[in-house]
Amino acid sequence: MAAYGLYTHIRSNRRRSIALLIGLFFLVFLMTFAGSLVAEAFLDGRASFDEIVARAWVDLIGSAPFVAIGTALWILIAYRFHQSMIDALTGGHEVTRAEQPRLYNLLENLCISRGIPMPKLKIMDTPALNAFASGLNQKQYSITVTSGLVDSLNDAELEAVLAHELTHIRNGDVRMMVIAVIIAGVVSFAAEIFFRIMFRGGMRMGGGSSSGSSDRKGGAGAAILLAVVLIAVAWFLSLVIRFALSRSREFLADAGAVELTKDPDAMIMALRKIENRGELDGVTSAVMEMCVDNPRAGFEDMFATHPSIESRVDALVRMAGGRDPGPIAALPEPIDTDGAPEADATHPEPPHQGPWSDPQPAPKPGPDQGPWGPVRGG
Repeated sequence: MAAYGLYTHIRSNRRRSIALLIGLFFLVFLMTFAGSLVAEAFLDGRASFDEIVARAWVDLIGSAPFVAIGTALWILIAYRFHQSMIDALTGGHEVTRAEQPRLYNLLENLCISRGIPMPKLKIMDTPALNAFASGLNQKQYSITVTSGLVDSLNDAELEAVLAHELTHIRNGDVRMMVIAVIIAGVVSFAAEIFFRIMFRGGMRMGGGSSSGSSDRKGGAGAAILLAVVLIAVAWFLSLVIRFALSRSREFLADAGAVELTKDPDAMIMALRKIENRGELDGVTSAVMEMCVDNPRAGFEDMFATHPSIESRVDALVRMAGGRDPGPIAALPEPIDTDGAPEADATHPEPPHQGPWSDPQPAPKPGPDQGPWGPVRGG
């Protein structure tokens, strides 16, 4: 079904996401089948290719419940501890209104305007400019922003970034991305174990005798080759699915931020300031995939999880009527986090007066002054 507006795009994207996540589960069973092929090939190296495939299929059917339970346990563990692992990896720590009143109030106002429960707010101490949302349910949702982002963006731009991440939570993107990363992690883990066994222990298993090695040149060798191909395909498809889940969602999150703030120029300026300044040192690719921007260039851009800043800005200009200042070579001075301009030494502020302050004596008129101004000569 064609999508004609923001909300139909969101629904369409959710349907595609569910289909892709179901595909990821099938990849786990594909990996299991590949492992069964290898096991049967080594157990009976003289069997024909068709016999090995048939036995591997029976093994897959018998092990399917255990594979499903194991995958569910993996997801359950990640469901419970994924946020702690992300915080340990990034160094993000939760902040309160007293610690970050400017940031906290901006997020709270956005949540109040849409009747959304406020997620946890966290700060990651790094000069990089980026932010990400994480969590699998309402109690776990959190938005993490870098200290560099807070220092470099004004209130309108910072609000746009927070609205972008809040939109990811509203649309269910965060939940989908975390689940996709979890299941893709199962595929990557199984692939790594398989190849370690093959290339470290497999040679010893197949090289015990010259006759055993020659026996495996027939059906067993073909079965092992098929298993390697299946595992490589499963690993590659898991990456492609992760990219697909993230790439199209950034446009929707940008649009959602504009819908919340009614300020496309702020979202554009935020993206231009973040451009080429968002790389988080020491974090995994899984975390970078959840960020506002995941900078990649050259050949790596073919496998980027995010569309380019240029294309996102272009979409905001065309669809939301924003104005693009172009790439920003150097950022302005850091924003005063107190939100108030520094006092000018040449124009000191008058002493604070309250309703119970002592009255200040009025200046006495000079010889040429009357009570309402200068005395004009007659």
